Amino acid sequence: MGSERAVAVFGAYGHTGRFVVAELRARGFRPVLVGRDPDKLKALAYGTEPHGTGVSGVHGVEDRAAGAYGTAPDIRTASADDPASVDRALTGAAAVINCAGPFATTAAPVIEAALRAGIPYLDVAAEIEANLDTFAHYAERAHEAQALIVPAMAFFGGFGDLLATAAMGDWATADEVHIAYGLSSWHPTAGTRTAGAVSRERRGAGRRLRYTAGRLEHRDDAPPTLEWPFPEPLGPRTVIGEFTMADVVTVPSHLAVPEVRTYMTAEAARDLSSPDTPAPAAVDERGRSDQTFLVDVVVRSGGAERRAVARGQDIYAVTAPLVVEAAERVLTGRTRAVGVASAGRMFDAPDFLRALSPHIGVELFT
Repeated sequence: MGSERAVAVFGAYGHTGRFVVAELRARGFRPVLVGRDPDKLKALAYGTEPHGTGVSGVHGVEDRAAGAYGTAPDIRTASADDPASVDRALTGAAAVINCAGPFATTAAPVIEAALRAGIPYLDVAAEIEANLDTFAHYAERAHEAQALIVPAMAFFGGFGDLLATAAMGDWATADEVHIAYGLSSWHPTAGTRTAGAVSRERRGAGRRLRYTAGRLEHRDDAPPTLEWPFPEPLGPRTVIGEFTMADVVTVPSHLAVPEVRTYMTAEAARDLSSPDTPAPAAVDERGRSDQTFLVDVVVRSGGAERRAVARGQDIYAVTAPLVVEAAERVLTGRTRAVGVASAGRMFDAPDFLRALSPHIGVELFT
C-alpha cells in the first residue's frame, strides 16, 4: 500500500476520531494514528481498550491492527503546541483529518503543518468561531498555494451544507435556508462540552449568534421556542429556534442566501445543556449509540420551496463516513474548488449524498 492511502488522524483516540479510524480501515486506507498520549494511541492501535469504549470489539479495530495490511499500526505522538511534532506526524501522509478539539486551539497549528507538508486538510469542527477563523485566516494563502482545506466536514456544518446545496439545485440565489435538527437525544462527548465552553467564552457569557441579513450578529436575548413540522415518523416537534450551529458559516460561505437559521429539538437541547447528561453509550457492534436523527432542510426563494430530508443513527458515528468520503474524493481529484471550501462548494453535493446511502437515508424534494 502506497503513501497515497496513508491518512493522518489527529486526535485519533477521541470519540469521533475512533469512528474515523475505523471507517478509514474499512475503506482500505492506512490510518496514521496521531495524538498526545502514546498509551491511548497504542490501546487504539492494538485493540486493548475494554469492550464498549468505542473501539475494541465495538469498532472491530483489534482484528484489523498489526498485520491487517502487512505492517504494524503507524503511531505518532504529537501536540498542537509543538509544531515540529506535528510536522513529524504528517510525514508521508497523503492527507490529514483533524478530530482533536477544541478546534480553536488545534485547527491553525494542524493547517499550518498541512500547508508545510503540501497535503489536504479536513476537520470535523462544529465550533462556529473556529470555522470562521479558518475561512478568514487561510482562504487567501490556501488559494495561492492551490491547497485544499475543508473545515466542518461533519454532521454539523458539512452535512447541513451538502443538504442545503443539493436542495437549492439550480437556483443561483435563495431567500432563506432553514436547517432543523430532529435529534432523539444528545449525549455530548467530553470534547463537545469542551468545545462549547470555548465558544461561549469567545462570544461572551449569555451571548448567542444568528445569521440574518447576510451577516452574523450577536444577540443577548433568549432564542425563540417554536414548533417545527418534521416529516413522519418524527412529526411536529418543539424546537429551539436560532439554535445556531456551524451551518451559518458553511452555507453562506458559497451560497447567496441572506438568512440561514438552524433549529434543535427541545429535548436534545436540554440534554446538551444539562451537566448530568452522560456521554454516548455504544449499543451495536459498530459502536453507535441509540440516538437517531432526522435533518429537515428547507430552502425558499420567492414563493417556491425546496426540501431535503436525511435520516440516520448517531451524529458522532455518521461524521466518520462524511469526512472519510470527503478525504477519498479529495485524494482522487473529485473536487470543485481550491483553497478553503465547505462541503457543498468543494464537492458535487447530490453525488456525495448518494454515496452516503449505506449510512444515511436522504430524500430531495425539488
